[in-house]
Amino acid sequence: MEEMIRKQAADAVRELIEIAKLEEGSILVVGCSTSEIIGEKIGTDSRPPVADEVYEAIAEVLAEKKIYLAAQCCEHLNRALIVEKELYDREIRFYAQRVNAVPQPKAGGSFATAAYAHMKAPVAVEAVKADAGLDIGGTLIGMHLKRVAVPVRLTVKQIGEARLLAARTRVPFTGGSRAVYDVNLL
Repeated sequence: MEEMIRKQAADAVRELIEIAKLEEGSILVVGCSTSEIIGEKIGTDSRPPVADEVYEAIAEVLAEKKIYLAAQCCEHLNRALIVEKELYDREIRFYAQRVNAVPQPKAGGSFATAAYAHMKAPVAVEAVKADAGLDIGGTLIGMHLKRVAVPVRLTVKQIGEARLLAARTRVPFTGGSRAVYDVNLL
């Protein structure tokens, strides 16, 4: 099962990067319920080894593309995010505060805990404005996406037993029905 989970996670991220046209320096928010991955109700059966598998698969793909990960914590930490301090210093500090939290499997979630353990210099922040996102198991990542969020249908429909939803963002339209839009920004 571990190998299948790693493959599904990596394939989903690769496909989303391609569809969303993410570039170096983009931010991908990921919410992940390991309970849902193993077929249980969200928040009931946190599994750190499963989180490690998903984190490592996603992080490997993102590192190749030089895309930042924002790992969403669960509701117990108000859906704060774990990010690299480099990203915070470069971009996020202009619009979001750091928060004092270190995620744990049952208080923050196993995926955020894995991110905190594996990142070079992790920090927790209250919000991000991500370019795209993966919601593994109904974790509600929408609050951390830039406006305007656009659903993305991936060929990977689930990771383990967890439903997988994906989104990209685009710049908002303005100008009404007679406006001309730059198709490169869609």
